[in-house]
Amino acid sequence: MFRIAWRRKLLAAACVGLATTVCSFETIAAQDHPAASGSTQPQMMAKDADPDWEVVTVRPSDPNATNNTFDVRGRHVIIGHRTVELMLRMAYSLQESQIVGAPDWTKTKYFDADGVPNVEGQPNLKQFQTMVRKLLSERFGLIAHVEQRELPVYALSMTRSGPKMANSTGDPDGLPNDTDHRSAGQQSVKMSNATMGDLVLELMFYTDRPVVDQTGLNGRHDFTLKWTFDESKAPTDGTAAPSLFTAIQEQLGLKLEPVKAPVPVLVIDKVEPPSAN
Repeated sequence: MFRIAWRRKLLAAACVGLATTVCSFETIAAQDHPAASGSTQPQMMAKDADPDWEVVTVRPSDPNATNNTFDVRGRHVIIGHRTVELMLRMAYSLQESQIVGAPDWTKTKYFDADGVPNVEGQPNLKQFQTMVRKLLSERFGLIAHVEQRELPVYALSMTRSGPKMANSTGDPDGLPNDTDHRSAGQQSVKMSNATMGDLVLELMFYTDRPVVDQTGLNGRHDFTLKWTFDESKAPTDGTAAPSLFTAIQEQLGLKLEPVKAPVPVLVIDKVEPPSAN
């Protein structure tokens, strides 16, 4: 079955409410199991492909729209009822605090985009992000630069007992693999061949601050992280997973602590309403 974990993450990143609450995925979940409807597994885009848009339509969103989504269906790429701020956060893997200088309309005006890439196959997460960055540049006239600024962050470090993750036997030059599962108010993420940088990026989708790696750990690791994000839906028989912060300590031997640290911020030099289709 085709893995669509990253599509869930796109939605989570766009509506973080964190540590205990993440937005509902139900509106997208019905599209997450193509095998159930008899369709075949989509062909993925070549990993080294750098896609742009072959054709894309961008228009202001209906104020009453409910199709809040980042989605990919084969080569069909859809952004539904999203602000420019949310597109920036998703495209550059940023928290709200890491976007500086954006005009107010980027937070209040919603847009739809619908198109296909100029490369065959379905884009993966990084390729989807590339397409959104190019959309922002080509259609919204985005010009921006990156600076380092000190912000409130979560520092990821080791506990006194040390890490509990297995050393990976995967390709040290290969890509990480991850799958996730969500049920009964609980979320689990299984990662293999993952660096601490990969874990930091993963945690970005579930936290309300940037995460900075201060573990000092090198190499690649295999692990599973399971936590409860909605106690009202979790089992009451004592089997429910702990909160995210507790799960990281108990299951990975790591910890997240609120501190201030230098992190990259995206400084917006120019952005304007989209050009005509």
